Parts: sequence; C-alpha cells; structure tokens
Amino acid sequence: MKLFRGRYRLRDSALGLLFIAPSMAVFILFAFVPFVRIIGWGTYESRQGGQWYKSVGFSQYWDVLSGHEFREGLWHSFQFLLYTVPAGLVSGVLLALAADRKLRGIKIYQTALSSTIATAGAVAATVFFVLINPVVGIFKVDWLNDSHMAMFGVSLPAIWQNLGLSFVIVLAGLQAIPEEIVEASRLDGYGPVRRLFRITLPMISPVLMFLAVILMTSGIQAFAEVDLLTQGGPNEGTETLLYKVFKSNTPVSIGTGSVMAVGLFVVTAIVVLLQFVILERRVHYD
Repeated sequence: MKLFRGRYRLRDSALGLLFIAPSMAVFILFAFVPFVRIIGWGTYESRQGGQWYKSVGFSQYWDVLSGHEFREGLWHSFQFLLYTVPAGLVSGVLLALAADRKLRGIKIYQTALSSTIATAGAVAATVFFVLINPVVGIFKVDWLNDSHMAMFGVSLPAIWQNLGLSFVIVLAGLQAIPEEIVEASRLDGYGPVRRLFRITLPMISPVLMFLAVILMTSGIQAFAEVDLLTQGGPNEGTETLLYKVFKSNTPVSIGTGSVMAVGLFVVTAIVVLLQFVILERRVHYD
C-alpha cells in the first residue's frame, strides 16, 4: 500500500509540475533572465557598438543608489504615491458605499463607475492635459508648469484611472459582508457612521489591504502620466524613479540605468513587504 501511495504522490507532483511548466518557462524567459542580465549590466559604465566599456564592478551600485539622482527619483515617486494611494482608497470606499444599494437601474450606475478600468494611462493623461491646459483647457490652470503643483497635476490622471478598479474591488468586499451582521448591528442601535467604522471597514480590511498593495505597486511604476504631461519637468520636479530609469536608457549611461532599475525592483519589494507586515496587524479575516 505504501508503494502505491508513493506512486500516486509522485504522479500528482509530476502533473502539478507539468501544469505550471508553461507559466514558469515564460517567467524565467521574460522576467528572471532579463533581471539577471540587468544586474550584470550595472557593473559597466557604458555600451557602444555592441561592446561593453569600462567594467567598474559592483562599486557602481553603491555610487548610484547613494547618489542624488536616485534619492531624488525615490522622493518624487513617494510624492506621487501620497496623492494616488489615499485618494484611491477613500474614493473606492465612498463610491462603493453609494452604489451598494438595491435600487432600480443601480447596475447602470455601477457600470459607469467601473468604466475607467478600460482606460489606458496614456489616454487618461491626454484627457487631463486638455482639461487643465492654461490656454485651451476647461479649467485653465497652469499646474504642470508650477514646481509646487506639477506632481499633483501629474497624479490626477492616475487617480481618475484608479477609480474604476478601486470601486469594483471595494464593492465586491461590501457585497461579501453577511447580511445577518448588518441587520444585527442595526438592531443594536448602530447608526450609519458607527456601523461604517465598527462593522464595515473591519470586515473589508483584507480587501483594502489588497487594494493598497495594487495601488502602491502601480504608482511606483507610473510612467505614461509623467512622460506625456511634463517629461519630468519643471526643473526635473516630476521625474519619478521609473522615469529616471527611462532617461538613463542610453548607451552612454545604460550602466547607471540598470542599477536604478535594480534599485526600483528592490524598493517595490520592500514597500510591498512593509505593507503586509504593518497592515496585517490591522486586518480582520474573521
């Protein structure tokens, strides 16, 4: 019997490996191998005519990651997140609360709110460029040329684009709350505000943590908004870390860009890990 059980387990393991083999092959070919190559590129200063010049070793990692350009890009990325992540969480909760009702035609309202999911970042950036253009725009505000308001202006398309995703995720969390718990809170005399903070938000806290991770990782990787609206200006005031990696993607400075790309990966991993460590303590799964 033990021999047969061992054979069945071996067969199940082989089938499992066979099923994940295509995904693992794609991951290794298009993610792991390029990442390893980028780590190697970071040990060179430049590349011209297909040849690498002046190997400087891993000392370049310390020089770049402790330099002004990397720290500036990291700060600008953090500013972008300060605008987009809280706005995405709050707007998602408010819109989902407003749409979580049993009314005639509510599906049309829900569909309209979720429509921004299908909007590309480049399209959202173009729309907002027209809206806030100081010459032909509807609002005619010169935020993109103001060093104090440029990052806020750049974050607006991302905030609008995230509305649909935030709304759908939070609405799914609200609809998963058992109706018995809501009715019991009403019988206990809980008003709307008290029920929101004592029942609703704790019950959907796993959903909010999941949404926060998505918004954080997508915000760190924001590129289209910066490239289309400001090209990193004014005075490099909106050059996020990813945009600095893009600017460094030239034969002369590809080594620096590779180091920044590795740094961006590490920062993203640390941010996600910190979110799980910090928010996990405040999440209720029961």
